[in-house]
Amino acid sequence: MKKILTALFLLSTAAFAGNAPILLVMTNHAELGDTGKSTGFYLSEASHPYKVFIKHGYAVTFASPKGGFAPIDPKSMDLKDEANKMFWEKFGNKDTNHPGVDKTVALSEVKPGAFSAIFFAGGHGAVWDFPDSEVLQKVTAAIYENDGAVGAVCHGPAALVNVKLSDGSHLLADKKTAVFTNAEEEAVGLTKTVPFLLETAFEKAGAKVHLAENFTENAVRDGKLVTGQNPASAEKAGELLIEAIEASKKL
Repeated sequence: MKKILTALFLLSTAAFAGNAPILLVMTNHAELGDTGKSTGFYLSEASHPYKVFIKHGYAVTFASPKGGFAPIDPKSMDLKDEANKMFWEKFGNKDTNHPGVDKTVALSEVKPGAFSAIFFAGGHGAVWDFPDSEVLQKVTAAIYENDGAVGAVCHGPAALVNVKLSDGSHLLADKKTAVFTNAEEEAVGLTKTVPFLLETAFEKAGAKVHLAENFTENAVRDGKLVTGQNPASAEKAGELLIEAIEASKKL
């Protein structure tokens, strides 16, 4: 298994024949509210979907709202996890005091038509810079309306709370979804730290939120939209995104 993972991670991010690449978006936000603690994107919520995408023959382009450095939440630096280890060794900045990915493309530079899907990695940083990014909203809506798939896991779905389609409807309206729950936020002691609660925001946007027990796998696909509840759901969300892409190809 280790040899297989290594081979997958060493593949180039150049586009593979027949498959438009997937845009994997990470947060630029590194501060956990006013706590003085660091945050960012959760490593396994990027590494596990990345592993899935590459396995299925899709190249991956890393992006973020502003471009450049995307910080990794230090709490997620579990390098005993093989997917995390491979991702870190290939893409990490090697600074364990301020871990992250140095090179991401700014979403303002992205051409939505060039991608088969967009996927948002979670991590608490996402709830600060994803929701109000107008360019993020435009790119997401454009990919979705161009028959591309949209996916997100854990706090990554913060990207979707303000996304409107060209007809003015909310992307989340009447969609079956999974998202980091209010109970999980309470369990990690951050309900008073984050600017809003994702489960509540999804319900306000008209989503149908499917809840599972805290920190257990729960990923949901509704057509071209895929969402996952927590870190345990990252790989499953990646698989469902591939399923959504392949289904769109057949239409």
